[in-house]
Amino acid sequence: MTYQSTRNSALRVQSSQAIMNGISAEGGLFVPCEFPAFSHREFAAMAGESYISCAVNVLEKFLTDFTGRELADCASAAYSGEKFGGEHPAPLFEYKPGRFIQELWHGPTCAFKDMALQLLPHLLTASVKKQQSKDTQVILVATSGDTGKAALEGFRDVPGTKIMVFYPEDGVSVLQKKQMMTQEGGNVAVLAVRGNFDDAQTGVKKIFTDSETGRRLAQSAMSFSSANSINWGRLVPQIVYYVRAYCDLIKAGKITKNERFNVVVPTGNFGNILAAYYAKKMGVPVGRLICASNKNHILTDFINTGIYDRNRAFYTTMSPSMDILISSNLERLIFDLCGSDQKVRDWMAQLSSEGRYEADAPLKEKLAEGFWADFATEEQTAQVIYDMWKNHNYLCDTHTAVALHVFDKYREATGDMRNTVIVSTASPFKFTANVLGALKREPQTGDEFAMARELSALTGVPMPEPIAGLAGKPDRFTGVFDVADMNRAVFETLDM
Repeated sequence: MTYQSTRNSALRVQSSQAIMNGISAEGGLFVPCEFPAFSHREFAAMAGESYISCAVNVLEKFLTDFTGRELADCASAAYSGEKFGGEHPAPLFEYKPGRFIQELWHGPTCAFKDMALQLLPHLLTASVKKQQSKDTQVILVATSGDTGKAALEGFRDVPGTKIMVFYPEDGVSVLQKKQMMTQEGGNVAVLAVRGNFDDAQTGVKKIFTDSETGRRLAQSAMSFSSANSINWGRLVPQIVYYVRAYCDLIKAGKITKNERFNVVVPTGNFGNILAAYYAKKMGVPVGRLICASNKNHILTDFINTGIYDRNRAFYTTMSPSMDILISSNLERLIFDLCGSDQKVRDWMAQLSSEGRYEADAPLKEKLAEGFWADFATEEQTAQVIYDMWKNHNYLCDTHTAVALHVFDKYREATGDMRNTVIVSTASPFKFTANVLGALKREPQTGDEFAMARELSALTGVPMPEPIAGLAGKPDRFTGVFDVADMNRAVFETLDM
């Protein structure tokens, strides 16, 4: 299988090169030139296998320049039981008949990003060997909260790599910030940015595509790669848990052969829901893909109107991983639906210069066919957290609450009663003040760890060890930079 760029479809690379480079030289994102598919017989067989075996089966379809042994080693290293607290990293919980929550946060940083970022370092180091590169790989990451810690933990002390994470100084939760500032490892660096996530993400992309910066790195035997979901090696592991969800539904007798089910995803950068779309292309019988947004509902507006307009107010919310106005992975979906790199280049150029673009009629029609979108306010998010605990004895985080609210809106609007998988993306203890405040029906302030202990005592839900272990841990990284100084920060961090 070969890969092409969303902005240059004539370009062809193998998966190892796509993973090593992270992003194409002209700024496009790598996508498969064609999509593989599973038969129902293959799905049925995987239903009786482990998560690791399922992951290898999916990876083999996409990463054809890797051997089966290499992929098995990578998957085993990523998804061992000790890292995810059991043999199944992505369990389904049926809170009402036909309504399933897929918990993706049982990994070492208590967020769904672990599902990909425990695997990516192994794929990247193998890719570097395949491409016969001797360069040190400099991993640049922009994060709205969870990606940063998951990437830092995944790449910590991985030979031949250095990792730098940029995050918005005031745009992540207290615990998300603490997780990053206390990160251990000799090859890691964490840098706060005065601005929002979009500022950090745009800055990272500019560094990636700056030829002079690339030249200076090459002189020092270094090259850039990415751990954001713009990297294909970050996205392909996310396809696995949607395949696994279907297999688990089959195994549990919850659905019959080829019976469609809906998927609800809280999303900001569009990578998680894009992985569900790709799983559907592979044969997973997904019905409607339901895109859930918070107060920054630019994706809701785009799916419903075809107009992408970031010229709007930016809000800092209780679901910070969705506080995004430039959704990078949407470019991959647009390319797949319209099939034209020229259209993608034109629209992305308009987004860069004018802050907006409008899809053409065929693209609008395809969006409406496959997707449904809405958003939740802050008040609605808090109400769902309260209701889920009161009515179902289920404690959810703020992002999952957004998805649950939008799912209720979808059912009310459409009457569609199909089985549905709602993706749960983070532990509620990563957003303790908001979750505790929702349960107590009043805002909470004070020491984050004291509130976490109170939340655990109130609900009987244990605080995850990766979060409990942060208490009293000294901060290592306290530097703050202007967006204009991000390039300089990279060189200073690398001692160049």
